Amino acid sequence: MNELIWIIIEALIKAIIIINLLLVSAAISVYLERKISAWMQFRIGPNRVGPFGLFQPFADVFKLFMKEDVLPKGANKFFHGLAPVITLGIALSVYGVIPFGDPFLIGDKVIQMGLAPQVDIGILFILALTSVGVYGIALAGWSSNNKYSLMGGLRSSAQMISYELSMGLAILAVIVISGSFSLSEIVNQQYSNWSGLRWNIILQPIGFIIFFITSLAETNRAPFDLPEAEQELVSGYNTEYSGMRFGMFFLAEYANMATSAAIVTLLYLGGWTLPFDPSILGFQIGTWQLAIFQFLVFVFKIYFIICVVIWIRWTIPRFRYDQLMNLGWRILLPLSILNFIATTLVVLLVK
Repeated sequence: MNELIWIIIEALIKAIIIINLLLVSAAISVYLERKISAWMQFRIGPNRVGPFGLFQPFADVFKLFMKEDVLPKGANKFFHGLAPVITLGIALSVYGVIPFGDPFLIGDKVIQMGLAPQVDIGILFILALTSVGVYGIALAGWSSNNKYSLMGGLRSSAQMISYELSMGLAILAVIVISGSFSLSEIVNQQYSNWSGLRWNIILQPIGFIIFFITSLAETNRAPFDLPEAEQELVSGYNTEYSGMRFGMFFLAEYANMATSAAIVTLLYLGGWTLPFDPSILGFQIGTWQLAIFQFLVFVFKIYFIICVVIWIRWTIPRFRYDQLMNLGWRILLPLSILNFIATTLVVLLVK
């Protein structure tokens, strides 16, 4: 019984820490987006609220809290309120299986860096949750009683279905190489220890490109932001949302961006590992100091990917819808099938 209580307390503490880290991460991502876009356009960006405008994201959240929550006439009240909860809940739940580093010891107790980082079906869990996430956007579009919102929801559904196939095949190629569905095992398989880099971005360059492109499409980031195209659909599926319901969609978008960056890091960039033995830096395996260092390495890689995603948004114009479908079905899907077949043959021949 004491062991069960300890497990519950540990899980609650970790969940609170992860949720707060995600909230802070979303604020940092919003600030980075505004600053990077300003630098690219020779503007200043946020510079009024706090030093260097650092408190601007928090001021925006406070503003959303103060705004009136309006329900459109003719909208379905239940599903209109449920949609942002589903979207944000899915974005947060994915982190239940994401590892942040190797386990470490406190006395005789083994502490895992994450809620359930050692689960054997981590990849399947993430794919299942991300597939359900589209229901939140589809329900938001349908329940708003607005033709623009409905069109945005339908676009998002078609887009996610089109690009999930290529994403799944890219992940399957990584699974064939590692021989495991566990994210921790996939990261450990990429560790090289001076024997030459074994990160999957080198072993699977085509798979990395496919996965990165499809992750942009899955998170509705530019140039794949057709579900909320302002010039065509006002704001798409969240047109009729205000207050914190809109804020939940906003938070879910940036949480999903961090999630996709974390998965890219775990699958292709070696996760929290470096291409050399950490003992060279004086860290001992199984210590909390090494765990914190690995967590910082992991976070650095995530924010590097986030900065690249922001850079792409302000560089590449939005696709037309026929170009979006053509890229997904005629280019990425055949390429991902060929990449999976080639990877399987090479693994069979090597083994």
